[in-house]
Amino acid sequence: MRRAPTLVCVLALVLGALLLAGCTGSADSTSSPGPSTTPATTPATTSAADTQASEPIPLSLLVFNVEYGGTKASDAVMADLDADVVGVLESYDRLPKIAKAAGYPYFNVGLQILSKYPILEPSGADGLYAYLEVRPGEAVAIINTHLDYVKDGPNRLARGVPVAEVLATEEEVRGSSVRKLLPSASALLDGGWPVLFTGDLNEPSHLDWKDSTASQHGGTGDVPGPVGRALSGAGLLDAYREAHPDPRAAPGNTWGGVAGSQGTPRRIDYAYVGGPVEVLSSEVVGERGGESVDRGYSGWASDHRAVYSRLRVTPLPIPTTVSLSSRMLTAGDKVTVSYQRPDDTEGGAVTLTGPSPVSREVTGRSGRFELQTDTLEPGTYSVELTDGDGKTLATNELFLRSQDAQVELTTDASTYDVGDPIQVRWTEGPANRWDWIGVYPADADDPGKDDYLVWGYTGGHDSGALPPSVDGELVLGRDHQGKPWPLPPGRYVAHYLLSDQYTSVAKAPFTVRDG
Repeated sequence: MRRAPTLVCVLALVLGALLLAGCTGSADSTSSPGPSTTPATTPATTSAADTQASEPIPLSLLVFNVEYGGTKASDAVMADLDADVVGVLESYDRLPKIAKAAGYPYFNVGLQILSKYPILEPSGADGLYAYLEVRPGEAVAIINTHLDYVKDGPNRLARGVPVAEVLATEEEVRGSSVRKLLPSASALLDGGWPVLFTGDLNEPSHLDWKDSTASQHGGTGDVPGPVGRALSGAGLLDAYREAHPDPRAAPGNTWGGVAGSQGTPRRIDYAYVGGPVEVLSSEVVGERGGESVDRGYSGWASDHRAVYSRLRVTPLPIPTTVSLSSRMLTAGDKVTVSYQRPDDTEGGAVTLTGPSPVSREVTGRSGRFELQTDTLEPGTYSVELTDGDGKTLATNELFLRSQDAQVELTTDASTYDVGDPIQVRWTEGPANRWDWIGVYPADADDPGKDDYLVWGYTGGHDSGALPPSVDGELVLGRDHQGKPWPLPPGRYVAHYLLSDQYTSVAKAPFTVRDG
């Protein structure tokens, strides 16, 4: 769950460098993300039938919305739990600091993942998922997402909105986003991969809201939310419900009843698993003495509880691929390039084609090397893995954002009639998840102290699900959040604001006239 941006949040967290919000493969460097990508529908996979069976290994998994970047207290919880993998939500560009404080050698800001194992963004993933190399040459796959919180279903039900209308909105806001991730999840499952699907899904489970549990949800019975049904239909299992099948005996609520959260108690933070994964246990982690809390801490530091699961997974051999520790960097950051090739491959290279071409000879079936980007010109690079005959075996993409990049924000007109949609465009954006556009009155347009009017996330409802965009546009109108709409006649300023906070990095004035 997330709140609409409020001025109180400014005091909650002072973020790092204004445009720092990137991905990196080790806790020793930081970076900023780049362009949007086209979601993969057919990731590079290897059929389990074509590979030698691996031995299963134990793997612990934590899902934790740390609330607006987290604090030292949430860092300490992660350090104490010491999970092998963490799907972190709302970490923003503080994730490198969280990784260092909690003791994680690998992190990826774009995917919001902490790991004890190397994080690989492989060929075909397009910023939607990663491999975790849990043993040399063997991996599990992970998708971590955060669905939009707006038009909250349980709160609307509590106000008397009919179930059918609520479900239609759930499909529009959250169901449509999760369905854009399912092709990747399904292709991975079809390829025999163990899949971890973690996130703050901002929707109660269809396994929880039933007629038999109506007393736990204000008298509302069956609410078959589209997100959980879509994930279950794809073959993924809810880890907490696998360990606690009776929602009456174990509600497992992660939102509501926690300090700072608003609304009826419900489960909205999940670890779904699929493929060769066995759930051994699953617990709710939260404030000491809290209802539904299995493992408690004093001074709980988030408006969400976390979910900690112990699994047994059977990793799959990594197929032919060229992987990057991060596909989105600021020029000057280091990137680790990993590759896997067929056993009989001789010779070959990894070549970066772009503003500053680079080629590195490679040998053997697998290997990795570190590439320093301080000598490369910013821009988009095609990454190609070839064999000794020059045949392309796998490809990827790397984006380098200039250290001096400045966001430019414009509107498609300087003057609008009352009720006209306002098209806002930006270039050279930092491509953070949950960047947003806010409209302010021209005589009160300081985001640090003034109130915004209409607003929208740069990625719309998909901001927490799909890779963000360096260049993009947003049309503000009657369907967007905030008020009033239509804007009355007057002068206004649109601001580009970072990571659900109130740091403005660009603005564009416009006028609304009485037509």
